[in-house]
Amino acid sequence: MTIPLRILPSLPPAPAELIEGFRQIPVANISDNMNRLFAAGAALRPFHDGTVMCGTALTVRTRPGDNLLVHKALDMARKGDVIVVEAGGDLTNAIIGEIMLRYAASRGVAGFVIDGAIRDLEAVQAGNLPVFAGGVSHRGPYKDGPGEINVPVAIGQTVVEPGSIVVGDADGVVAIPPVLAEAVLVAARRHNAMERDIFKAIADDRFDRSWVDATLRSRGFIA
Repeated sequence: MTIPLRILPSLPPAPAELIEGFRQIPVANISDNMNRLFAAGAALRPFHDGTVMCGTALTVRTRPGDNLLVHKALDMARKGDVIVVEAGGDLTNAIIGEIMLRYAASRGVAGFVIDGAIRDLEAVQAGNLPVFAGGVSHRGPYKDGPGEINVPVAIGQTVVEPGSIVVGDADGVVAIPPVLAEAVLVAARRHNAMERDIFKAIADDRFDRSWVDATLRSRGFIA
């Protein structure tokens, strides 16, 4: 039996106010308020100029080294979508390159997360279209399929649902499921404000470090 291609319609885009809200918050602070469960993993690194990525996940599952379904996702993409590709983490063949990046930029794609390899590194590094990937390979992809679009995908150590809000910065990528987005944004903003207070306390030489010895004492390390 041959498993068919499965191309499902995209979910509604995440509300603009949530996208812009998460764009202002470091990935580390978002991750800390999701119990560290939704990070895409240390293997996926930014290769672009450092522009923050934030948008709605358009997910793709493909066999390693094949980008036929990624091309279809590009044609389906809406402005503000982040194309998230489960490609098995294989680095033998590049999944995207400069031509696809230029086309994505012309359509307003907000970024790529590739659990696999990319190529045309100089063009990626010189551009402000966010690209997170596992590595670089000059070897081109196959275009045979099979694959799926807009299904849950496994990226590193997390599952990304279609329609999730995907945020990426220099620390990596986090995906916020739609049902959690509003609550996570509130908590992450609170966390961000707390960190700003800490930075000010450090600058004013009034940073309270008593918790360190208190914790050590409670665990019997010091008297």
